[in-house]
Amino acid sequence: MVIGATHFQFPNQTSFYKGKVRDVYSIGDDLLVMIASDRISAFDVVLPRAIPFKGQVLNQIAAHMLEATSDVVPNWRLASPDPNITIGYRCEPFKVEMVIRGYLTGHAWRTYASGLRELCGVSLPEGLKEHDRLPEPIITPTTKASEGHDEDISREEIIAQGIVSETDYLKLEDYTRRLFARGTAIAAERGLILVDTKYEFGKRGSDILLMDEIHTPDSSRYFYAEGYAERQQSGEQQRQLSKEFVREWLIANNFMGKEGQTVPTMSDEWIEQISHRYIELYEQVTGNTFVRQEYNNANERMEAAVDNYLAAL
Repeated sequence: MVIGATHFQFPNQTSFYKGKVRDVYSIGDDLLVMIASDRISAFDVVLPRAIPFKGQVLNQIAAHMLEATSDVVPNWRLASPDPNITIGYRCEPFKVEMVIRGYLTGHAWRTYASGLRELCGVSLPEGLKEHDRLPEPIITPTTKASEGHDEDISREEIIAQGIVSETDYLKLEDYTRRLFARGTAIAAERGLILVDTKYEFGKRGSDILLMDEIHTPDSSRYFYAEGYAERQQSGEQQRQLSKEFVREWLIANNFMGKEGQTVPTMSDEWIEQISHRYIELYEQVTGNTFVRQEYNNANERMEAAVDNYLAAL
């Protein structure tokens, strides 16, 4: 069993939004209930089969990391009354995602390998190999699409187009670098390298808050620190904990989310392997043992958790 979608009607609910992975319920004017489903997306496409325990992994890593960075940047989270649920402040989201990269991996590597030496207005040096550490972390923002693909964009374009004011954007960049530094330190304590990640921010009044999730396998990429240098030296692939292995499998099966392409069939064995990889990442990143929640009566459990929290306000 999995949590593929939810259809709740909570007290004082004013709207509902179904994201790629999360179901988001607005409560009154000021609160959001965000439910992490087991859906999985890649190349901005929701894949046809959900992954057992994935939503619980995402929500619990995000809760762990939001708590661990709350002294660096204020965030939207108020409580996590259920393993799949976070309740927090409603914000007006900025229409960009702040992607920051410490290594030449994933989309950055594919861009570099195509011959380009600039990404989102940031120049990249010659002579780099896949997974090499960059001279310093680079910020490569994307537009935040409600549907379809997010698009690379530069700082200059964001400000020139009025997507974000210059004052706010410079604050977003500062927050992004500080969060990445904290995330890098947390990962190092767990024997990991935080390779790249993305952050989403919004405004509540005049305050900028960190939103959504951070440092999860859906938004971040990790390498194992042990043996990193040796693997780079010998040209071996890095051991990594992230969703990249799902993307690589899709690419190998001729799917990158482009028009006319069909998602390859996901076998039961492959679904189970993805689930195990998510759980492994949770345990490696947090240092906690993952406790699987029963799927029996999951909807009743989640609904009761939210109702009880809202009733106590």
